Amino acid sequence: MNNYLSLLLATFSLFNLTIILLGTLVGAVVGALPGFTATMAIAILIPITYTWDASAALIFLGAIYCGSMYGGSITAILINTPGTAAAAATTIDGYALTQKGRSQEALTQSAVASFWGNILSVIVLLFFAPSLAKWAFNFGAQERFLLALFGLAIIASLSTKNMLKGLIMGCLGLLIATVGMDPVMGKSRFTFDTTYLLGGINLIPAVIGLFSITQVFTSINDGSAAIKKENIIKYKIVKNSIKDLFRYPLTYLRSSIIGIIIGIIPGTGGDVASYLSHNVGKMFSKDKEYGQGSPEGVAACEAANNAVVGGTLIPTLTLGIPGNATTAILLGGLTLHGLTPGYALFTSNADTVFPFIFSLFLASLLFLVIGLKGARYFALATLTPKNILSGMVIFLSTVGSYSIRGNINDVIIMLIFGILGYVLKLFKFSIVPIVLGMILGRMAEESLQQALLLYDGSLYGIFISFFTRPICIALILFIALSVAYPIYVDRKKKSRIEEKS
Repeated sequence: MNNYLSLLLATFSLFNLTIILLGTLVGAVVGALPGFTATMAIAILIPITYTWDASAALIFLGAIYCGSMYGGSITAILINTPGTAAAAATTIDGYALTQKGRSQEALTQSAVASFWGNILSVIVLLFFAPSLAKWAFNFGAQERFLLALFGLAIIASLSTKNMLKGLIMGCLGLLIATVGMDPVMGKSRFTFDTTYLLGGINLIPAVIGLFSITQVFTSINDGSAAIKKENIIKYKIVKNSIKDLFRYPLTYLRSSIIGIIIGIIPGTGGDVASYLSHNVGKMFSKDKEYGQGSPEGVAACEAANNAVVGGTLIPTLTLGIPGNATTAILLGGLTLHGLTPGYALFTSNADTVFPFIFSLFLASLLFLVIGLKGARYFALATLTPKNILSGMVIFLSTVGSYSIRGNINDVIIMLIFGILGYVLKLFKFSIVPIVLGMILGRMAEESLQQALLLYDGSLYGIFISFFTRPICIALILFIALSVAYPIYVDRKKKSRIEEKS
């Protein structure tokens, strides 16, 4: 116990506190800028940590990771432009609240939920990392395939107003996900003889186009899309209270658990966790505005995608298996300083890894303070004249898309998807199912092909295996519930309307 206390106190050195503050601020800014991800920031800033000791280097990089996951929600809420792919689901309720003049409320819940998601995941990382990392090995190809289907089942929940349109958009997303090289066989598909498309459609430029560029086109042609100045001023004077920290305790807990589990499974990420959590939250929420401008919807998404941080670090630190691209870079920083993931990291190198884990708590507290104190001022961004704001969004989106790989074709993809999203909106199609299809399509296809290889191409063998593996059975039940529940709710509403009439 005394050893843990000394390691905790070591985290509070002046240098460590300074780099935690700096890393959190850098992460929040990077996360808020469309196209600029934590992966890019960490990759760029790793060189400056060469001369630092291993503990300080990991603390700095971890703070960037935490700050960026929170920062992505700021622009998602204010201008319908998710700073990161993980914040795409936050736009569903977040921007709807901004249009109602309740941006400060949305930003407050984003900070609070991000705080709880990160804190709970780091607690799990601290106490249960090795055992949970071993449990993640139970997720084989079949489980990953059903997990992807579970995510795609959300389309039914998102499209209760017009399920056919939702399914069409979901299929379009799945079709887009097939562009590029076959993940197992290595054959090119829908590349139109261009080398650029061999790697598939890059998700980040596509998401930026579908949300930010589409929103710019929509706001220019639709005066009602502008935010009313008097509403922002009214909410500018709202004061935060201690109740804001505990407004949706069950949502914070449930979404954090989802985020942790998704984070532990390599190859998934905050985007998957956000959509899954939003869908599950809709089943339990009593708020009639959920999905149309509810703070609880924002909380569900942000608690989940921030809980992914601790989740992804579990297999990274214990098994050396990075949960996503960001932790892959972090793993590089770990090995750069002569550290090897595994049980020894938590024993022989305890003076390095535990201050790093403790620093994640401090980073969570910092972005909570930044979020709560800055919410009313962030909201003022929506007072910017529409033409100036639109120009800024286009500029940031263009720079963000180009900076991903330094390829002008990414900017072209962004514009194409922006135009596509605008046209679809004109015909009352939802663009969210497209993003879901793109995110989960690749994962579903790759997992199914791997399962086919395991069973020598036998679909019957795979089908039987679904009902002989406990996790598969649980996922099948969740899929059935995800599809049936929104249909049941929709029919119940219709029967009530018929009874009243």
